Amino acid sequence: MEPADGDSDGEVEPGTVPMTIAVALSGDGTSIGEARGLATDFLRRAGTDHGVVVSARAADLARLVVSELVTNACKHAPGPLRMELSITDDAVEVTVRDTARVQLLARAADPRRVGQHGLEIVMAVVQAFRVRLDPTGKSVTARIALGDGARGTGAPPGIV
Repeated sequence: MEPADGDSDGEVEPGTVPMTIAVALSGDGTSIGEARGLATDFLRRAGTDHGVVVSARAADLARLVVSELVTNACKHAPGPLRMELSITDDAVEVTVRDTARVQLLARAADPRRVGQHGLEIVMAVVQAFRVRLDPTGKSVTARIALGDGARGTGAPPGIV
């Protein structure tokens, strides 16, 4: 899939935000790994091309959230999906749009339940979480802080 950058001419001044990418994914089993790889590349590029400091923890959490949201969409929504990644200020927002017009609800914690903990995990690690239903499906957005005390440490831009 060819990413569609939010940059109009491909040239962006370092440190300029917001930075956005949107990609269409097939919705099959290959989408999960592809989405994680795109998230990794997006965050790396945010550092190298735009001077955004992304902590290693934030990069790990973003990949986890991408994996969980795309997995959920692949399992429960027929057809293709769309993933958007956006950096604004001090966070990365992950949005996954799919064709299932169903509200997501986290289940009550149950240590005996095997599996189906993805939404609980996502909600435990993000700053904000929202689900919006629209006529053709839904969009799920999670906001993850980029820093971990990494800002202002003198570390070079990129994943630290």
